[in-house]
Amino acid sequence: MTGCLFCRIAARELPAKIVFEDEHTLAFLDHSPVFHGHTLIIPKQHVETLLDLPADLTAPLMETARLIGRAVEEGLGAEGSFVCVNVKVSQTVPHLHVHVMPRSRGDGMKGFFWPKRPYPSEEAREQTRTALAAAVARLRNRP
Repeated sequence: MTGCLFCRIAARELPAKIVFEDEHTLAFLDHSPVFHGHTLIIPKQHVETLLDLPADLTAPLMETARLIGRAVEEGLGAEGSFVCVNVKVSQTVPHLHVHVMPRSRGDGMKGFFWPKRPYPSEEAREQTRTALAAAVARLRNRP
């Protein structure tokens, strides 16, 4: 897609610190990392969000995320990693990207980035579960 920052990186029109590339994906260091080694993984094909990702690109994208997760442990000595994908909200570049961030105990990252909001009751939890399960059933039955 013309003008897309990540498409331009994939096309080598813009520089990036590339960590890995294969036929379908590209992994490069985030220009504004949470931790050193914070890597972004994109499908080379322009896909705006995870919800738009074609089924045939899901496995290649996740395999690359898995590879980079292992690489931050082996190559950087991280104890683990945090892997996440923003969908629309907080997605600063409208091209699907998976964040892989090296993690170590005591690194200052406290769980998720937002406060926890417990359900007010078991009934509220069940209503939420029912609504989600019904939506999944509808979505799976669409042609």
